[in-house]
Amino acid sequence: MASTLRVLGIDPGLTRCGVGVVDVGRDRSATLVHVGVVRSDHTLPIERRLALIAAGIREVLDTHRPHVVAVERVFAQQNRNTVMGTAQASGIALLLAGEYGLPAATHTPSEVKAAVTGYGSADKRQVQTMVARVLRLDALPQPADAADALAIALCHAWRGGASGAASATGAAATALTPAQRAWADAERLARR
Repeated sequence: MASTLRVLGIDPGLTRCGVGVVDVGRDRSATLVHVGVVRSDHTLPIERRLALIAAGIREVLDTHRPHVVAVERVFAQQNRNTVMGTAQASGIALLLAGEYGLPAATHTPSEVKAAVTGYGSADKRQVQTMVARVLRLDALPQPADAADALAIALCHAWRGGASGAASATGAAATALTPAQRAWADAERLARR
């Protein structure tokens, strides 16, 4: 097995689809490989928008050759049009993973936030801050869609992504992510 796992994280969206690629070592250290956003104009027909999203994801797959793809799981939103676009972009990402023969997994927003910040209800700024810290970036990753894609990739790797499974099993499932370890350490210090 390789000493690093390369994960493509995707924050699906029809107007802005965040993509982030990270290399994660066995010690859970992570390095930024690529981050960006695939965009489609809301005035274009749906089939053209989906083709643009697919082309952008294909470019990342061809250029960076990830070992696994992780996609944020679609969840219910107030706006039906938004959730439909998100679901369509998610389907494109999962289809492309299948076409490239890559394992794929989905993670809920709260799973991603908990893995990266130690808190499942963290806000966007907290996620961006922890992603920047973990990847040793000089600035917060922008826009939020790009930061979310990186967070999804980190979450997947830290939750036992080496197997390509949607969720970890055995010892990997009980291991704390770096963010969760830092959170627990801070709580222990505060109790002293």
